[in-house]
Amino acid sequence: MTTRLLSLRLFLVIPAVLWTVAFSYGQAQRNGTSNPRDASPVAGDSTATTQATAVELTPLAVEAPDSPVVPNATPACTSPAPVHKSGFFHCYTPAEIAAAYGVDKLHAAGLMGQGQTIVLVDSYGDPTAAQDLQFFHDTFFPSLPNPNFTQWTPLGNPAANYTCTRSNGLSGPCSAASWSVEATLDVQWAYAMAPLAHIVLLATPPAETLGVQGLPNLFKAIQLAIDAYPPGTVFSQSFGLAEQTFGGAALTQMQAFDQTYQYGIDKGDTFLASSGDEGNGGSAKQHKESAVLSTTAVGFPAISPLVTAVGGTQLMLGWSLAPTSTNPLNFVASATNTEALWNECFIFGGGNCVTGGGTSSFFSAPSWQAGQASVSSGMRSIPDLSWNAAVNGGVLIYTTQYQTVLPPGWHIEGGTSAASPQMAGIIALANQARAAAGKAPLGLLGPHIYALGNADASAPDASFGGNGTSFFRDIVPQTFTGPDGTTFTLDNNQWVDPAPPVFRDTRLRSDDGLRLTARRPLRRGAGVAALAPPRSS
Repeated sequence: MTTRLLSLRLFLVIPAVLWTVAFSYGQAQRNGTSNPRDASPVAGDSTATTQATAVELTPLAVEAPDSPVVPNATPACTSPAPVHKSGFFHCYTPAEIAAAYGVDKLHAAGLMGQGQTIVLVDSYGDPTAAQDLQFFHDTFFPSLPNPNFTQWTPLGNPAANYTCTRSNGLSGPCSAASWSVEATLDVQWAYAMAPLAHIVLLATPPAETLGVQGLPNLFKAIQLAIDAYPPGTVFSQSFGLAEQTFGGAALTQMQAFDQTYQYGIDKGDTFLASSGDEGNGGSAKQHKESAVLSTTAVGFPAISPLVTAVGGTQLMLGWSLAPTSTNPLNFVASATNTEALWNECFIFGGGNCVTGGGTSSFFSAPSWQAGQASVSSGMRSIPDLSWNAAVNGGVLIYTTQYQTVLPPGWHIEGGTSAASPQMAGIIALANQARAAAGKAPLGLLGPHIYALGNADASAPDASFGGNGTSFFRDIVPQTFTGPDGTTFTLDNNQWVDPAPPVFRDTRLRSDDGLRLTARRPLRRGAGVAALAPPRSS
């Protein structure tokens, strides 16, 4: 399975829909086998809850390993204070991402999310989310008012009494530590795009009943948030599970969950979801997700026709990969910028390393995807949009939670979990512009996205700066060659496990039960919790 991505350029006003955006329009393409990712559940529906048994959810953030700086070399990343440096993993600030996608022009025009609400849906939440967001604000947006932030736990505070000790499970205190990094990423980078919006972290406890891992509670909370927040609220979901985990009644169960999304869309709300970090593969629910599905897979909720799936690209701003036989992360300074498909499996091996994408095994293509029928065989295909999601070229987040296992300070984060909340911020800016023009919020994005994309497809433009007329930046195959002649090409989202990966999962079981890794976080310390189980080998 390969994915073709088209990156949308920025326009302050698009008369047809009055939204101001900079994103990627994705067309999933088959490569011999189908690749699914989809679906959505109904909150509060006991029938859907009892049917969705043994479903596991995983957060989709990926943290950069620590990378020492070679003496006399220029580091790839230097964080703000408290300063730490990474030798080979690049990082970006809000200003750099905003300039890359043209969001700085929106901010300069006064579009910062005023009057808009963004809801970020995460299990467990983050016990230090408010103070860490304040630090993020003080670092990057000191001239703006303090953040308008709420952490809402309508089903009870899931992180109130958690201390990570010994745990080998997929839920509980140590899982809360992993999920908290996801929550930090969501909160800080939705805020980075829309710093005057109301940012809501919707946190839920995991559901242990009937082996369901958090899904019913997440949708009950979403239903409550739909009722609580104004029309045009933008929801971002940075979690996923393969369609196949629903078993034989998968379509029925996912359509039941879809009722929650339809309820919000009828009100004018928008739902986004990360397309996943496992390309055209996925983890099985058995053996604590350490097994790999034998078929290609896409994930829920991204594949739902009522959800906009956000995939991943890799921004190289002022640098370019120049791989060698011993260091695939070797880079050189570049006078031009590049945006390629995100696939870093050549670095990390299997696991969370490549943009999710493909075709559903269950959902037919909605009418607005009819133009993609030749590459999707008439099935729902994702991603719909894409945004920078690379780990090498990740975004900076600041954390202070769970310090026994998560070193405090700045960290580089990637994955499609970084893409979805940023896209939520962009849609909030679009809704702000529409409100100022007396228009309704965008609601379901699919029809808008594909109308623009189909019109642009006749003359796609692959240049980074644009030709002034094309809405989209075509994400074409990119080939990189190093000084010793080593070459690789980023042109597909195959979920591969190369040998030997540079950063193989050399993970250990620590005394606290978390999977710790030799891949250290940006800030030196005791290690970092693995944000998803490693692929078995």
